[in-house]
Amino acid sequence: MDSPFSDRSGISRGRDASPSHYLLKIKSFSMLSEASILDYTSDKFESGGYQWKLSLYPNVDKFRDGRDHISIYLALADMSSLPSGWEINVVFNFFILNQLQNKYFIIQEWRERRFHAMKTEWGITRFIDLETFCNPLNGFLIEDTCVFGAEVFVVKSTFKGESLSMIKQPATCYYSWKLNNFSFLADQRYNSESFGDYNWNIIFYPKGNGEFRGSNISIYLTHARFYALPYKFFVKFILHVKDQINGEDLSYQTENLFSPSQPDWGYATFMSLAKLKDPKMGYLVDDSLIIEAEVTLLGLIKPS
Repeated sequence: MDSPFSDRSGISRGRDASPSHYLLKIKSFSMLSEASILDYTSDKFESGGYQWKLSLYPNVDKFRDGRDHISIYLALADMSSLPSGWEINVVFNFFILNQLQNKYFIIQEWRERRFHAMKTEWGITRFIDLETFCNPLNGFLIEDTCVFGAEVFVVKSTFKGESLSMIKQPATCYYSWKLNNFSFLADQRYNSESFGDYNWNIIFYPKGNGEFRGSNISIYLTHARFYALPYKFFVKFILHVKDQINGEDLSYQTENLFSPSQPDWGYATFMSLAKLKDPKMGYLVDDSLIIEAEVTLLGLIKPS
């Protein structure tokens, strides 16, 4: 099933990985939306050395023209220890779980905002329209249960000495990796050669990774020498498995922050082994598989 947002700009393909920093699961959503409270505020969670919380308006934020939509906001939860004149620049994403696909979707990707004493909350007033959200065929509200999430990255803070440099005209590097004798590959991790100015690698598990071993192939992007670098990468990338017969490649695209603590991003369930081995699909020809990557560096986060 495709996402109901698949034809709108700013909506990413669903991903398997859950949000890095916070999940908010709501049971009996209809009771919450019918209650007298206007919004629900989550517990505190930590990211980037600061305490945050989510505020969810389940039934229209009337004060900010959120009619017919669910509204969601990120707020700084604890400011008591911050010095006068503080500022925190943050890149954050909100997620919603499609329970039918078991994938997390991002709406209006990667919002960069400046938090300060006069503005301690940012978010999306029209996060998702209620008609789309409540339709069980879309997978967001199943058995009156839904799941929201957040990722919060502090990208510039005078107190942490970190700065984000976005690249105005980012270049894309391309790489193609042909793996021969697929049926003879061992049940282990394989790394491609390094490619691009920043030494990227493709990681490939021919029989799957972790809990998906034996049923899927798993493909990730990583950095060849990440632990030797003092900075992080904000990257857009696409991974393809080539359809060598029909020209209909299987591709996944996402944007992620690569760091020493999270050097790999990708897909544990990139493709089922049954689909890969189907000769009509064209992914495995003469026992050879072709994996391609397109990597665009959008920004660098360096210590200052």
